[in-house]
Amino acid sequence: MAWKSRKSSGAGSRSPGRCAGGDEEAEKVPRGHVPMLAGGGGGEDGGERVLVPVRLLSDPCIAELLEMAAQRYGYCQPGVLRVPCDAGQFRRVVDGAMQRCRIITSA
Repeated sequence: MAWKSRKSSGAGSRSPGRCAGGDEEAEKVPRGHVPMLAGGGGGEDGGERVLVPVRLLSDPCIAELLEMAAQRYGYCQPGVLRVPCDAGQFRRVVDGAMQRCRIITSA
């Protein structure tokens, strides 16, 4: 799982899924993952970007965060999906979902 801080980019030069600048290679999302942003207050102030495996989206804790995001930001968020959660808490939720997924698939 890839965690990294998101740097603020210049206004007006953003396209969905990418930040401005020459970091295009770093911003690509591997197949089977969804980029999410946690800890950013909903504006241009950044946050922590994480690539979440698609198989974790059905985990009850992740699904709850997605529902909270829909209630807070709506279903038409441009760009990376924001979750209304502190970055540290989001990391713990995703790590817990990964552990549960490993237990289920290895049994």
